[in-house]
Amino acid sequence: MNPLLGIFLIAIGSIGAASFYVPFKKVKDWSWESYWLSHGVAAWLIMPWLFAAFTVPQGQLWTILSESPASARWLAILFGSMWGVGGLTFGLSLRYLGIAMGQSVALGFCAAFGTLIPPLFAGVNLLATQAGILTLAGVSITVAGIVIIGYAGHLRNQQLSEAEKRKAIKDFALKKGLLIAVLAGIMSAGMAYGFEAAMPVEELAIANGVNPLFASNPSLIFILLGGFATNLIYCGFLNIKNKSYRDYISSPPAILFNNIGFTFLAGTLWFLQFHFYGMGRSQLPPEMIAFAWSILMALNIAFSNIWGLALKEWQGTGRKTIIVLLIGIVVLILSTFVVGL
Repeated sequence: MNPLLGIFLIAIGSIGAASFYVPFKKVKDWSWESYWLSHGVAAWLIMPWLFAAFTVPQGQLWTILSESPASARWLAILFGSMWGVGGLTFGLSLRYLGIAMGQSVALGFCAAFGTLIPPLFAGVNLLATQAGILTLAGVSITVAGIVIIGYAGHLRNQQLSEAEKRKAIKDFALKKGLLIAVLAGIMSAGMAYGFEAAMPVEELAIANGVNPLFASNPSLIFILLGGFATNLIYCGFLNIKNKSYRDYISSPPAILFNNIGFTFLAGTLWFLQFHFYGMGRSQLPPEMIAFAWSILMALNIAFSNIWGLALKEWQGTGRKTIIVLLIGIVVLILSTFVVGL
């Protein structure tokens, strides 16, 4: 066990998670549902199998997948489907709020629910131990950070004209974005539940010679399959309804290859989040594993806001708004340190 290495690996994954939406800005002429589904093919289908194939001893992957308990497989897929709803609404929250505020609000709620629900389902009384009380305190501070960042968004909404909002974020819509971001955060916590449900798959992987650093990779095949199914249904529906399926077949070759390249880059960056999360989680002592999710979410928020500032999503706002935003970020990061105690 090496907690510092674990947190470092989770941080690498967070950089990928905070950066995955940036390549979408290079996509040309495609509708949202088209480029979201294209990135999902890479993130939720290709990459899980590719990374599992390279990190599982030759000939053992199919044995692990077929011999793992059926209940673990189906629960992982079920929670992955729940995450899939969160993933859809998460993409919409970034569309309406931008990278900085969208990720902050959605991931703040995701950190809270993903940290609290697993021990509650396990029958742990969080009020009975010091660790449980600190966990509740950390989640409360997370919610406070969400409120502060939401207030920064309210200030931004007051200070910018509609033209300025659209220049920074094409489809900016504060109220709609906040509601979607809350739903995204709650449903996205399904990924944390999926990791817990798939623990028997990880144990079987280790028993079959998989390095503990990569033991979660076979589990991700099941979890992300559920997420892909949800996204495929919704995006496919939009493709048919809006006739945007033409994006895949009528785009000029240069645009088609450009869009596939950047959406697959986005999908790869997204997947790296959970590849490195699984690696980092394997390096944490048992008493810290429950808090790994909160660490990932807080680091995602920190890096996403760095991107938001770099991409000038808050350009034109006053000094007070930026200070409130930074306070909210600090409070969210502080919540992770409290939980880490």
